[in-house]
Amino acid sequence: MIKVGIIGGAGYTAGELIRLLINHPDVEIVFINSSSNAGNKIADIHEGLYGETEMVFTDELPLDQIDLLYFCTAHGDTKKFMESHTLPENLKIIDLSMDYRIASDEHDFIYGLPELNRRQICQSKHVANPGCFATCIQLGLLPLAKNLLLKGEISVNAITGSTGAGVKPGATSHFSWRNNNISIYKPFSHQHVPEIKQSLKQLQNSFDAEIDFLPYRGDFPRGIFATLVVKTTIALEEARSMYEEYYKNDSFVHIVDKNIDLKQVVNTNKCLLHLEKHGDKLLIISCIDNLLKGASGQAVHNMNLMFGLEESVGLKLKSSAF
Repeated sequence: MIKVGIIGGAGYTAGELIRLLINHPDVEIVFINSSSNAGNKIADIHEGLYGETEMVFTDELPLDQIDLLYFCTAHGDTKKFMESHTLPENLKIIDLSMDYRIASDEHDFIYGLPELNRRQICQSKHVANPGCFATCIQLGLLPLAKNLLLKGEISVNAITGSTGAGVKPGATSHFSWRNNNISIYKPFSHQHVPEIKQSLKQLQNSFDAEIDFLPYRGDFPRGIFATLVVKTTIALEEARSMYEEYYKNDSFVHIVDKNIDLKQVVNTNKCLLHLEKHGDKLLIISCIDNLLKGASGQAVHNMNLMFGLEESVGLKLKSSAF
């Protein structure tokens, strides 16, 4: 059994991670750390877990008792923890924050997008889980980068559910504001753009185009639905063949002939892609569950790879669909 600890256990991503790990056949959760909830039952905070666990939050950190440590902490907190604690030499880490997503000589974290870095993840001790928007957008573009076809501006519109803003309520996540509403935020300047560019350049070194990314807040709880437009002269059939070839060994990315919708992926670790050609424009539609393929599901996928398990163990989930 893989013995696991979680730091930052009270948020949405932590709740989904706990749900997945409780039902994972090869995992034992040793502790879930949350200083603000120490002593409280996990199920009293993550109420969907009533009847599934009697565990309680702790403020202790028995790091010598685990094989893998997950960080579900706020951005910046993982780095602070790493710098202020001495960790066991063989302890593996998966960080769900953005602290280590950009490659640097100052750290050894591997960018944890399995469809890009599977081999490195399998051999890695430290993995930085990608951002939710970044995952959805990259999966729509990687086959084109692999074939050196990203030569001009990329236009991206993507809408995310309210859980993407985190569990702490704010002015734009309050029900009375969010319900029956839509708004744009951080146009052209979203924090996930650098990691998207990093991955595309990894496959296509010549890539230096702009990614014109317009993120939207949606009036639904979870999921990301993105439309990407790339100018190219290749035919639709050729593009589809490239995508099928690129993802032929991946368990969670599927190319779909018919148009797709968000409910097909919510509650799953899947990414669905649909391609259309309109003149010289290739339209790529990509959708994921922001809390699963965009966060906790991908973190479990990375764990499976790091410990030599079949990659879909614990992640065969049914979509909400209706």
